Amino acid sequence: MSPPPTAPPEASKLPRHIAIIMDGNGRWARQRHLPRFAGHKAGVDTVRKLVRLCGEKGISVLTLFAFSSENWRRPEKEVSLLMELFITALEQQLKKLKKHNVRLRIIGDRSLFSAKLNAMIDDAEAFTTDNTGLELVIAANYGGRWDICQAARTLAAQASQGTLDPDAITPELLQSQLCLSDLPEPDLFIRTGGEKRVSNYLLWQLAYTEFYFTDTLWPDFDQKALEQALASYGARERRFGRTSEQISTMQDD
Repeated sequence: MSPPPTAPPEASKLPRHIAIIMDGNGRWARQRHLPRFAGHKAGVDTVRKLVRLCGEKGISVLTLFAFSSENWRRPEKEVSLLMELFITALEQQLKKLKKHNVRLRIIGDRSLFSAKLNAMIDDAEAFTTDNTGLELVIAANYGGRWDICQAARTLAAQASQGTLDPDAITPELLQSQLCLSDLPEPDLFIRTGGEKRVSNYLLWQLAYTEFYFTDTLWPDFDQKALEQALASYGARERRFGRTSEQISTMQDD
């Protein structure tokens, strides 16, 4: 097995990479006697504010679970509206992302997206590719099991072609074929809305991540809620399999 990530002795108390499941849009709308779509629109406003806050704090990567591979099971009308909202958000926010030095990346299985949406994603990623600030990753039609499966399929194809010895397959090699393999793994995972599960999100990448669950519904997740999550993260000791004494010694060196 590959060794766990090594945290530098003087690592910042701020996470480099935050991964979030944005849960609670529908319940937020229902509490206000509004259609579910109103909750999704309010959720997009929260995304915009959070991107700004994370950029200001110097967070390197923010990964948001926008649409899971299981969300196709939702009512057809809601799925259609979500796709339209995705397109609208890209159209409206792209220039702002460019202006604020945010680099956009979309991960997931895009085979079920329309040609229009795929073209927009390609253009959006290219438009922000030279930005050097916050990396904003949107997981759309993404599933952790799909991610691992597509990585395994890539290695299996290489093995069947004779270009890869199956005995040479290591966790590191498999990881190199996963989405986000070029980025640091998430330090902090946040799920809003009161649920306490990872829901097939970044299954491999969350192996050593700190989890934070809050009852706050996603449209209500504001700066104060973010600060509370960061404070919880900052109070934790990340040992990566070591003892507290070892961590203390590393910090003293």
